[in-house]
Amino acid sequence: MMTWEGVCSTALFSVTTNGLLVGYALALGANNLQIGILAAIPFLAQVFQIPSITLVERLRWRKATSLFSWTPAQFMWVLIAVIPFFMPFPATMAVYALLALLAVRGVLAAVTSCAFNSWSRDLVPQDILGTFYSRRLALSAVAAIAFALLGAIFVDYWQDQTVGTNQILGYTWVLLSGALLFGLTGSAFMARMPEPLMAVPPPGTTHSLIQAIKIPLTDRNFRQLVNFLFFWGFAVNLAVPFFTVYMLQRLGFPLGTVIGLNILTQAVTVMFLRVWGPMADKFGSKVVLSLSASLYVLVILGWVFTTMPDRYFLTVPLIVTLQIFAGVAAAGINLTVATIGLKLAPRDQATTYMTVASLATALGAGLGPLAGGIFADIFSVREFNITFEWISPAREVIFSPLNLTGFDFLFSIAFVVGLITLNALTTIREEGEAGREEVLNELLAPSREMTRILGAVPGMRFVGALPYSYLKRMPGMDVALGITAYQLGSSARQAMAAATRGGTAAAAMTEHVRNIVNKLVSEAEETGEYGMSISRQATRRTLHAMDGFAGDTGMFVRRILLGVFNAMGQLPSDYGDIFVGAAYGAVEGAGQADSDLKIAAVGAVAGAMEAASELGLPEEQAGLAAALGAIAAAQAISLEAEEQVREALDEMKDLAEEGPASTSTDR
Repeated sequence: MMTWEGVCSTALFSVTTNGLLVGYALALGANNLQIGILAAIPFLAQVFQIPSITLVERLRWRKATSLFSWTPAQFMWVLIAVIPFFMPFPATMAVYALLALLAVRGVLAAVTSCAFNSWSRDLVPQDILGTFYSRRLALSAVAAIAFALLGAIFVDYWQDQTVGTNQILGYTWVLLSGALLFGLTGSAFMARMPEPLMAVPPPGTTHSLIQAIKIPLTDRNFRQLVNFLFFWGFAVNLAVPFFTVYMLQRLGFPLGTVIGLNILTQAVTVMFLRVWGPMADKFGSKVVLSLSASLYVLVILGWVFTTMPDRYFLTVPLIVTLQIFAGVAAAGINLTVATIGLKLAPRDQATTYMTVASLATALGAGLGPLAGGIFADIFSVREFNITFEWISPAREVIFSPLNLTGFDFLFSIAFVVGLITLNALTTIREEGEAGREEVLNELLAPSREMTRILGAVPGMRFVGALPYSYLKRMPGMDVALGITAYQLGSSARQAMAAATRGGTAAAAMTEHVRNIVNKLVSEAEETGEYGMSISRQATRRTLHAMDGFAGDTGMFVRRILLGVFNAMGQLPSDYGDIFVGAAYGAVEGAGQADSDLKIAAVGAVAGAMEAASELGLPEEQAGLAAALGAIAAAQAISLEAEEQVREALDEMKDLAEEGPASTSTDR
């Protein structure tokens, strides 16, 4: 229900993020400063989350609070849509009416955010935050793409068929249909979401509103996150809200082209949510956020070079490239900004902590477009040029590699502020976080085999000898290179999948398992104490590293388990714990990879029994231990998952009891 609520809300929200609302505001007569105010209102209104904390903590009805604020907030779009029917336009009063209605909606949405953030903190299990939110965001982005595309097509068609003031009504019908179709449906899904009981604060820890707000700021680690969220929101929204205006006015793109480019970004976001989600669960949210944010900063700088000083032959290819990398970066940022705060917030104070984090983001994102609107007007009559000139008797050549005017200044300032803001991430500490290089190596891994193959081809050795290290010195460039290599390597690996199956793949898998186990063992103080944890993490990490399940899923899981048990066979650990942990990790990894839990559970039990046979241990005891681990992992996912796994294991048991008629592999 939470996923489908997000799908509906994002579909409606897409009209405000894909240029439709900006086009509507321009048609009503808005100027640059008013466009900045338009972008700032939803964020600045989040300051009303502060009094909402008291409301949520006293009522302790987060579901009711969310519903009774979110439903009228969605209805505000109806009033916004009908402005042309009641007020003359283009005119200042029509723009003021738009801004006033958006302000009311922003206040209602702030109340919802306060209650909903705390609600979702208790609803979503912590160990699957990255996977769950990546799936939710991906489905939401698909809905946003579809609705934004249909809306843009309809607006262009309507404007082609009408003249004069009637052209603005294309925006009206899109807003009305979105509010009635998605706004009310989203509230219905929200009403069906279960609400866990709020955690009761320990006795004597009740604080006043001001004291409650101060508590997250006294937490040094969380305060560093708050600082980053504020300045990041400011830097990004200093530039991003004006990309649409820039394309419509300076580049002269039609609205359909602008919407299409934004949809391209969202499509890439959907694709890479499935990349960043498992990586956030595996390596931590902080490192994924760092990589994504540095790439986004590079994208902002890239907009400066889309004109020199006007459109040129590389303008369109460059913008398409920037939109693609913006989608990659946005996937990681949207995912990890949502999860890192949830990870750092204590459960019994989730409402206050998440409200402070959300408020910091909103204030920065609100002040950014206001400053951007002011800067855009100031720099609209200013210009900075670096020009190279060659004069000879035959001709004169003038080359201008850098020309800043109007929005170019805005994008440059946003790049500098974003670059400075990235340093704040280094001071944040997250449990289980990995290093930047470790994630980059993960991205580059699929391309290494392709590079080795190309290096063996005569005339192609230059591929492996290119000076990538120099390119990586620029912030964000290492991520851009890593993402590009990841996509190229993944494509090559899929093409070579058939050739790498069999003994070679099994040997590589065994070696990989052995390396993971050795690393985990070296990190453990006493192997006997960590036997279950080691086998669980080794299995889960191997599934992630092998990029999901391929071919015969059961055989794949069994091979991993055999590798784990063989690597740990001489360790003085309780073998029962190892069986439980390995099966737990197999089902847990299957859940995070969206694979069949039933097949994973059966494969885990079969692998445990085969490993026990090789180690001279009782097969039935090993199978029972693995079954317990598989069921425990399924319980942590959902009740439905537990039922599926129990059903699969019951069927497996029935087959085993049939006796000699079934082979050992079937068992």
